[in-house]
Amino acid sequence: MRTGRPLLAAAALAVLTTGAAFVFGPGPGEPPAAGSAKKKTAAASATSCKADARYPKRELRGVWIATVKNIDWPSRTGLTPERQRAEYTRILDGAVKRRLNAVFVQVRPASDALYRSSLEPWSQYLTGTPGKDPGWDPLPFLIAEAHKRGLEFHAWFNPYRASYDGGVAKLPAGHPARRHPGWTVAYDGRLYFNPGLPQVREHVVKVVTDVVKRYDVDGVHFDDYFYPYPGQGGAFDDRAAFAKYGKGQSLADWRRQNVNTLVAEVDAAVHATKGYVKFGISPFGIWRNKAQDPAGSATSGMSAYDSIYADARAWIKAGTVDYVLPQLYWPIGFKAADYKVLMPWWARQVKGTGVDLYIGQAVYQVGTRTDKAWSKPGQLAAQLTLNDRHKQVEGDVYFSAKNVLDNPLGAMDRVVAGHYARPALLPLIKERGGDAPATPAGLKAGTGKGEGAALTWTPSEGARAYAVYRLPASGADCHTKDAGDLVALVTAPSFTAPKPGTYLVTALDRLQHESDAAKVTVR
Repeated sequence: MRTGRPLLAAAALAVLTTGAAFVFGPGPGEPPAAGSAKKKTAAASATSCKADARYPKRELRGVWIATVKNIDWPSRTGLTPERQRAEYTRILDGAVKRRLNAVFVQVRPASDALYRSSLEPWSQYLTGTPGKDPGWDPLPFLIAEAHKRGLEFHAWFNPYRASYDGGVAKLPAGHPARRHPGWTVAYDGRLYFNPGLPQVREHVVKVVTDVVKRYDVDGVHFDDYFYPYPGQGGAFDDRAAFAKYGKGQSLADWRRQNVNTLVAEVDAAVHATKGYVKFGISPFGIWRNKAQDPAGSATSGMSAYDSIYADARAWIKAGTVDYVLPQLYWPIGFKAADYKVLMPWWARQVKGTGVDLYIGQAVYQVGTRTDKAWSKPGQLAAQLTLNDRHKQVEGDVYFSAKNVLDNPLGAMDRVVAGHYARPALLPLIKERGGDAPATPAGLKAGTGKGEGAALTWTPSEGARAYAVYRLPASGADCHTKDAGDLVALVTAPSFTAPKPGTYLVTALDRLQHESDAAKVTVR
């Protein structure tokens, strides 16, 4: 997906705790951090509360964990399972520390698997040898550790890449590209599955469905690689497939239809298998330029519609995705692709459609020399401030995990202080169903010693997590409006209250539909 993304972005524009997981906000009663809600007055009530936009109740906050070329995890090939597990949990703990609530983990970089599969070989990024069994199935662990920490787990697939490192010679004997050489097209030093072949689409759908069926994933995620980005490999040779299946269309229209068909088929298969699993795509940030299409953005970079045949507007209109996550990897003021132009453009595309919009954020660019704006530690935080003006923007995802943890120029610290001062529940997608669990029963407060009183309650059937609120001194209950009083999201039916006060506890299902609140006073 994003291997060598700084170079790719420039080239494109030139082409033209264990058990219970705690996610805390500042301590109740502490002075508000930047981006905190104002204190509510005593006259406030649940019916008169006005949501404070600086404390969004629901917001996706994610991070991509790339496995291709060992970008994020595992850090190198050949590590022991114990070391791999330790590296992964460190990434998750870093995400929780920053009050993120979702991870997008690359489980299929190039027709390979970071999980036990009968359809594709083991990924070389585990052992260093394509097809070699690493001695354990990482995916159950990856999912369970994310869920333990209250993080939603999205399985990230690359649909068409058959081999990242060239031809078939180094691929294991059972690899689909070796068993079906007619499915592939060599281009620019890599091997791709031909998107124009029905057999290829059938295989991709089968691979995705297999993971959804066998593993407890919360989402299926595609990146921006569909037809290959323009390179030095001449033409992408799909002439034979076009002659057989083109049916009088132009080559470009046929290629876009191929991608649209795959997206629709994956969408249908995922939801038929498990209706609550989300499906979304992170397209290249420019759909089309206004100079090419009046419906396009006021930009002058590479067009995903024309160059890689990815028509995100079509997916939105057809409703074949639950969310789009455009990669807006350019700063505010960048002439060819200005963030303050592109983000509102995407907001307009999803308005009224029911498709969620999250923004792909380039934390990897901070501190680089690709544009002087990235030398400013507040660039990312400024982009999120712009997002706040558009209610269609329901969250952000950061590329990539190692950069989030490295925190270049303290940029992520600024994001957290200014925008993530409290935890947030996940946005709800109506089409994925779900229902609020029962209100937590038996809520009681023990006698605290040193660390505070222990709140405990009976687990609610169907609950994956619980939200804990502390009401302000006024007693105003506004917890349904924003996250101003949200102090923690926990996955076990207990919480240590840091100080006296009135606490509310609600139960959340896997999609984070929220129950009514139980109340207890800590004295």
